[in-house]
Amino acid sequence: MEESVPQALTVNGKAYAIVKLLGKGKGGYSYLAQDAGSEYVLKQIHHEPCDYYQFGNKIEAEKRDYARLKDIGIPLPKLLDVDEENERILKEYIPGPTAEQLVKEGKMRPEYIRQVQDMCRLLYAKNTNIDYYPTNFILCGEKLYYIDYECNDYMEQWDFEHWGAQYWK
Repeated sequence: MEESVPQALTVNGKAYAIVKLLGKGKGGYSYLAQDAGSEYVLKQIHHEPCDYYQFGNKIEAEKRDYARLKDIGIPLPKLLDVDEENERILKEYIPGPTAEQLVKEGKMRPEYIRQVQDMCRLLYAKNTNIDYYPTNFILCGEKLYYIDYECNDYMEQWDFEHWGAQYWK
């Protein structure tokens, strides 16, 4: 059954109009949200089963992973607010096509792959992997942003070269 898109959601008591569903991931639904003058990504955590991934506290993981990736220097949207009671996070909205769209449209360029490889050098040095699936990357201008906050300890089978790169062709 398809999840219906709410008209509005609140984060710590502040209301945001929901424009559209941006995507559904392992941990939640991400919506394009607006207030009087700005656009955001509002993520609503869900607790639907996932056969291949084990979760702990998803809100704590979002905060922890954001801090870890920010410290490493990965380009990502700012975490603006966390509503622990309603299990929602508010992020900066970064407009642009996903890397998946670029691949489908034949617009993937070598310099975008190099940007991911540059991220890998930073991540691997800190024993970290991210989810390299191309829906998790947005091209804004000529810069790639990792828009998910998910990260894990490094395992070779899940690094870009051994897992993610196959989806970027």
